[in-house]
Amino acid sequence: MIPRRHFLATTALSALAFPAIVRGLAPNSKIVVAVMGVSRTSSGGNGRGSELALSLAGLPNVEVTALCDVDEHHLAKAIEAVEKKTGRAPRGERDFRRILEMTEIDALAIATPDHWHAPAAILACAAGKHVYVEKPCCHNPHEGELLVAAARKHQRIAQHGTQRRSWPAIQEAISKLREGAIGRVLSARSYYFNKRPSIGHGKVAVPAGLDWDLWQGPAPVREFHDNFVPYNWHWFWHWGTGELGNNGVHMLDVCRWGMGEDFPRRIVSGGAKLRFDDDQETPDTNTVTFDFPNGSISWECRSWASRTPHDPACDAAFFGENGSLYVTGSGYSICDLDGKETAKGTGPGGNDSHLQNFCDTIRGSAKLNAEIEEGYKSALLCHLGNIAWRTERTVRFDPAKGGILDNPEGAALWRREYRPEWEPRV
Repeated sequence: MIPRRHFLATTALSALAFPAIVRGLAPNSKIVVAVMGVSRTSSGGNGRGSELALSLAGLPNVEVTALCDVDEHHLAKAIEAVEKKTGRAPRGERDFRRILEMTEIDALAIATPDHWHAPAAILACAAGKHVYVEKPCCHNPHEGELLVAAARKHQRIAQHGTQRRSWPAIQEAISKLREGAIGRVLSARSYYFNKRPSIGHGKVAVPAGLDWDLWQGPAPVREFHDNFVPYNWHWFWHWGTGELGNNGVHMLDVCRWGMGEDFPRRIVSGGAKLRFDDDQETPDTNTVTFDFPNGSISWECRSWASRTPHDPACDAAFFGENGSLYVTGSGYSICDLDGKETAKGTGPGGNDSHLQNFCDTIRGSAKLNAEIEEGYKSALLCHLGNIAWRTERTVRFDPAKGGILDNPEGAALWRREYRPEWEPRV
């Protein structure tokens, strides 16, 4: 564990020299990128990595020159999609280390399963690549700290995939909070509802074209089951972070941003896996509360039934002394204490603005909207919530020094075991 004071002092000092990373680049410089993890969804649609590749390929002066995936069938589909959009087929690689050897590549976008996020990003920083890493940026708190340290050590730009930080109306909403639109903000709540099907009980049969050993990478080896890939790894602690890390991180990030908080003091998690008799390990019904020095944030999830008329219609809500602010989709509304709407705003969402911000920062003409230290703080909320649920205990956290207090079982989940050849180091 990196002591909190040392961690914050190191990152703050290195941030002073951060503009030197991009000094000398022309504002219209071409950015050459690669994307790691382009598997399609279980329904056959574009997965997150393919979406990022297509969005990046559509930005001005950005070239997607290579794609990487351990499944050759998914890789071929992604190459075809990018070629159809750009007229040029990117290079395909199974092992991302080959991509890191390509000197022409400026940046790597990582959209793999969670257990690969930080190890791959750390290696990319060491190889001189800037990094766009999907949420959550780490599988556990320890490797998240290592990732921030790696970005600072190698002076690399690292953007976290919490893209609402780049959506104009959400930025406007946070500015309204800062300006006192609802007075002193006391609490925030966030929600996620989805009707996910059962994942069933897996069978052992590695499909042709999948490198299961490389898919596991840094995680200790486990036998393949056919309900792990391409998506259901989310619901196994060995590789995923549950719905809290999968979707909760987005709104928790907005809530933490709006509240102006960094690290919580106390975390309580309730809920269970209720709906299906299947192999899922993570909860499908979950409520987590985070107490901060100046307020509280909560997250509520039900992943087996869609939003009902009795559920909150918004994605996140802020409550202040003089009113409330609601974030829904890519817009917001403000109400007074009587519930009367007094202001609202709408704007575009999607990936493009966040990826454009990443590329513009590499060129030296912008500042990251979701710099990796901010991303780590939001990912940490998810990890602490999961640790509280897994240990069935309240988690007390020391915001000054870092680490979990008086909970040895929880403290043991601060990091994980790795296969020796893949253990992340800085």
